[in-house]
Amino acid sequence: MRNRLSLVIAASMCSLVAINAGAGQRGGGHPGGGGASRGFGGGFVPSHGPSPSRGEPHRGSFVDGPGHPDAPHVHTDGRWVGHDMGRSDARFHLDHPFEHGRFPGVIGRDDGYHLAGGDRSRFLFGGFYFGIAPFDYPYVGDWLWDSDPIVIYDDPDHDGWYLGYNSRLGTYAHVQYLGGM
Repeated sequence: MRNRLSLVIAASMCSLVAINAGAGQRGGGHPGGGGASRGFGGGFVPSHGPSPSRGEPHRGSFVDGPGHPDAPHVHTDGRWVGHDMGRSDARFHLDHPFEHGRFPGVIGRDDGYHLAGGDRSRFLFGGFYFGIAPFDYPYVGDWLWDSDPIVIYDDPDHDGWYLGYNSRLGTYAHVQYLGGM
């Protein structure tokens, strides 16, 4: 009986190791999506959103280190790469900011959500609908719309916009609140 119990425990432990090893392989198209060892992603959640932009709008690639994505991303030291669009960037102008109201859920790292369906134009989590800004569509092609962990932050520069941060990948996109269920 004791040998049989030891065998069951050993088999269970091997199964857990195999499951955990496979979980990191859903890293998507961004290198480093499975771990924060490259300085971003892998479950890291910033303690706060970006500071207001002070410089010229970002131009060119977002790749700022080996293995880093060509998408807006957050370093594990809290630096938001690519959030320097400038307050006057016309792409962010909304005739009716917060047209569907302000997001009533938790903002910031205290509570995260998991995507529960949809696509880049309209997705759901926690009973709330959001949509990705069309100009950020290229940066969300590898988001898993039915399961990825996401945290919402205020966009300090653009009224009516939030930042949806995908902690699995360490990338973010500008999102607009579309209302609740």
